[in-house]
Amino acid sequence: MPINSNIFAPPAAAADALPNLIGMGRTEMAEALAEMGEPRFRADQLFQWVYNRGTSDFNDMTNMTKALRAALAERFSITRPAVSRDMDSIDGTHKWLIKLEDGNEVETVHIPESDRGTLCVSSQIGCTLNCKFCHTGTQKLVRNLGPMEIVGQIMIARDHLDEWPSAERPTIYERQLSNIVMMGMGEPLYNFDNVAAALKIVMDGEGLAISHRRITLSTAGVVPLIRRCGEELGVGLAVSLHAVRDDLRDEIVPINRKYPLAELLAACRDYPGVRNSRRITFEYVMLKDVNDSVADARELVRLIAGIPAKVNLIPFNPWPGTPYECSDWDQIERFGEVLN
Repeated sequence: MPINSNIFAPPAAAADALPNLIGMGRTEMAEALAEMGEPRFRADQLFQWVYNRGTSDFNDMTNMTKALRAALAERFSITRPAVSRDMDSIDGTHKWLIKLEDGNEVETVHIPESDRGTLCVSSQIGCTLNCKFCHTGTQKLVRNLGPMEIVGQIMIARDHLDEWPSAERPTIYERQLSNIVMMGMGEPLYNFDNVAAALKIVMDGEGLAISHRRITLSTAGVVPLIRRCGEELGVGLAVSLHAVRDDLRDEIVPINRKYPLAELLAACRDYPGVRNSRRITFEYVMLKDVNDSVADARELVRLIAGIPAKVNLIPFNPWPGTPYECSDWDQIERFGEVLN
């Protein structure tokens, strides 16, 4: 599938719909306000109100004249995606099923921990990778998400957590939503342009203001775009590895047929900014009698030698129809001991 193929582009807005400010970057806002005869600083103010303060009402924008607020309301909307289901789990995890304008749905998940709160964000509807152990891999790719649909997931979570700045909470630090992982539905690097546009809004100090150091992008191994991701975004990298031999990875992570392990690991070694204080995460799902032997663990150590890295061993979560089982817990521990 061509990267960023127009076949899978987000749908255009309805002809009678007001342009939505959510998803617009600084340059787009400046151009839109320039058409109204407004100076650049007004676009900067608007950007802060939409993304840093989280307002959805032009009347809240008290550092703008009433006339300008009225003119903006006539020309634009500030509209988040709709939430169709809102679900809490007993472990504190919170999931939103978000309904998009064309009726498609994506999931966003907030995972609270003692030292952070991580939001798992989707980048596509469905997936084209067909990883054999992944339930999402059974769902065909429908389309890419646009910047509004990506940023909107984060704004919905911040709405729910009540973490927009206010008189009582003047900063956006010490938050429940502190980290972003692009690990939801889809392969982010197959939607790079839209993901990059969204993350630049997220990382902007006057936008959602989440540092690039607190953002991790997960890829199954789209090698040509790994370096570009590091150079343009500077976010953390997680690699869905899951196998240490090309023959097995060809089977369970089919993108390996295009970008085999040697090419993928070379790209990881060259990832901009990688160092001991900023390591690459290798994700490894534990599949019983498939990829979980002690020999596999030793080969994994050999493969990633010299790469500042950490390995996340993931117990497989079975789903209806899957041919795989989760490794026994004792075997997962033996595997982990070899890595340590």
